[in-house]
Amino acid sequence: MAAPSLRRLIPGRRLDASFNWPAEAIDNLDSSFHVQEYLQQLIRQDHTNINTLIEIPDSVDRQVWQYEHLRQVCIELNQLVVALECECTQANCPEMKADGWLYLCAAHPTTQSCPAIDYIIHTLDGATILLNNSKYFPSRQVNTFQSALWISIPEPSLKHFQAIARRLYRVFAHAYFHHRETYDLFENETCLYGRFLLLSKTFNLVPTELISIPSDANLDHDENEQADDDDLDEHSLDDTQSQVTAIED
Repeated sequence: MAAPSLRRLIPGRRLDASFNWPAEAIDNLDSSFHVQEYLQQLIRQDHTNINTLIEIPDSVDRQVWQYEHLRQVCIELNQLVVALECECTQANCPEMKADGWLYLCAAHPTTQSCPAIDYIIHTLDGATILLNNSKYFPSRQVNTFQSALWISIPEPSLKHFQAIARRLYRVFAHAYFHHRETYDLFENETCLYGRFLLLSKTFNLVPTELISIPSDANLDHDENEQADDDDLDEHSLDDTQSQVTAIED
């Protein structure tokens, strides 16, 4: 195996001059975050080629690939929050709505409606905390049999992937239906929703009937969203956050 290139971010260097090290094969990345690094490398190379981005590398576990993608989506969605900050205000969006549905937030002493920007931030914070919770997703470990770094996703933790994905989908949906210009600018620059949608379809993370944003596939979307029924404990995303009340915009 060839020695990996030095991969360092130099303080004071402009962003367009950073990450200019040679691309590496995933098996040549000697790091406890090698899957994350490899995924981010693929995104920098061509973020528009979502088929390549979602394709599972031979040496990566299927569940680990989903995990790292969801972590990356949370990271990049924060850029959308910044873009929405000026227009998705408490005055303009006092409630979290998308395609005629009102979403209640569980990040309060009692489940309640809250401004859309608060709901979005609560959702991203909750997903990030859950994905970085060692109780559900243990830290990187050394595989002594193969002398390699690896990540193991416990079977009981897999149920959280769908719960997280459904909640993240609402962030895209709110931006699409209520801040279309900002959504389009963000999507044209990042292709994040296209990547997230393909990830969701490939790994069955978001049911087809919950997909409300029109796509090129012309899917037959169901206008009625089903209530979630996950059994998550207090440290995860409380399922009451997924309860919705139908109202007309």
